[in-house]
Amino acid sequence: MIALMPVSDLALLTCAEMARADRAAIDGGISGHDLMEAAGAAVAREVVARYERCAVVVLCGPGNNGGDGFVTARHLRGAGWNVQVGLLGGRDALRGDAAAMAARWDGAISAAEPSLVERADLVVDALFGAGLSRPLEGGALDLVAAMDGKRVVSVDVPSGVSGDSGAVLGSAPRADLTVTFFRRKPGHLLYPGRGLCGETVVAAIGIPASVLDAIGPSNWVNERGLWLDLFPLPAVDGHKFDRGHAVVVGGAVLTGAARLAARAAARVGAGLVTIAADPRAVPLYAAGPASLMVRPMSTLADFVAAIDDPRRNVVLLGPGNGADAACAARVRAALAARKSCILDADALSAFAGDPPDLFSRLHPDCVLTPHEGEFARLFPGMQGDRLARARQAAGRANAVVLLKGPDTVVAEPGGRAAINANAPPWLATAGAGDVLAGLIAGLRAQGMPVFEAACAAVSLHGAAAARFGPGLVADDLPEQIPALLADLYALAGFRW
Repeated sequence: MIALMPVSDLALLTCAEMARADRAAIDGGISGHDLMEAAGAAVAREVVARYERCAVVVLCGPGNNGGDGFVTARHLRGAGWNVQVGLLGGRDALRGDAAAMAARWDGAISAAEPSLVERADLVVDALFGAGLSRPLEGGALDLVAAMDGKRVVSVDVPSGVSGDSGAVLGSAPRADLTVTFFRRKPGHLLYPGRGLCGETVVAAIGIPASVLDAIGPSNWVNERGLWLDLFPLPAVDGHKFDRGHAVVVGGAVLTGAARLAARAAARVGAGLVTIAADPRAVPLYAAGPASLMVRPMSTLADFVAAIDDPRRNVVLLGPGNGADAACAARVRAALAARKSCILDADALSAFAGDPPDLFSRLHPDCVLTPHEGEFARLFPGMQGDRLARARQAAGRANAVVLLKGPDTVVAEPGGRAAINANAPPWLATAGAGDVLAGLIAGLRAQGMPVFEAACAAVSLHGAAAARFGPGLVADDLPEQIPALLADLYALAGFRW
């Protein structure tokens, strides 16, 4: 069982927020000199812990990232390593703490050139940190090219990666290890930056966690500590209706999608799950697990009757439904009934021609689960990285938006967002999204708040895929949920 990470450790800080954290620590009596010393020493510790002594070159940039590099070089030499330092730019351009750390380095300082990199067995990349605002060019680009194929340890982020977005500004090396400080940044979790960071280690450098109170982070790593205290635990004296009743709308032809979603909703703990479907498809649905109820639905009035019972508290629409007028009408009816709605796949595409029609009806107890293609149709012209777009979309739609991908982002209208990082590549398989929608519906049916339900479902979805391993098909995902629930219940201290 993996230990639970405290919520405060899950905060993701933008570059501006990290600068505020540094400033708060300095205002509280910790000098910038001490912060830089602690940062460089942390990088050196991680290098010594992972690699055997070898010829290492530390590439230092003209700012504070370069100052961290000088500290790293000094500590590595003190540990008996063969260290060379390459500086990008002139030494007279260094300022403040970076200049002071360069003065404490008593070895030679060479010009940072590709030939220096080529002779090294290991490269410490301390050229530019997360706050880089323009593309690399000139000598910096040449250095990145020279790092290709080398073992690289990056300080803060691989040089050229934006800490806020994960975007690559011109070019960036592929690091084996990235050592960052105090808290991760969104760019450590968002692609393409995430794919370049390698293993990411967060080092404590003396900044107290209390500075987060004033910063008020809105971005989070989607791990269990973020939502476990709100995860629904079964009551010893509970009743099935206490755990909610999810209604899944089934398609008349593509029946597998709704069956996967319904199975996931039941596996994650919904007390009852009903598939409402065209009478022609009812025999197919009825041939599935006996625990899933099936209700014929010929007309819109039939659908309205199917969700009329207040105990049927969550409706999942879209998987295999067909992106047609009938699907759109059911979405409008479910929203008019003020049901908690999970809108996936066709329930989103049905409004591609008129997104404002959908947005005008949505409420905060809804989750939209688009992939990039569906997102582009529903929010045409929206610009920015995935985190920024998901947050903008949640505000525009007045609903939780779950932007699917290898770095799935969950955003809610109030501004909170979480980035997921546990999904293995084999999760990209037909039907996996239907299972995810069902997990959200099942958790929401049990009363888990909508943002946390979406976050927990994404995390369980990735963990289920990782637990099964390569060769996964969507049918395997719900069957991994019981073991994952057992772990969560134990972490939450559940006893019966």
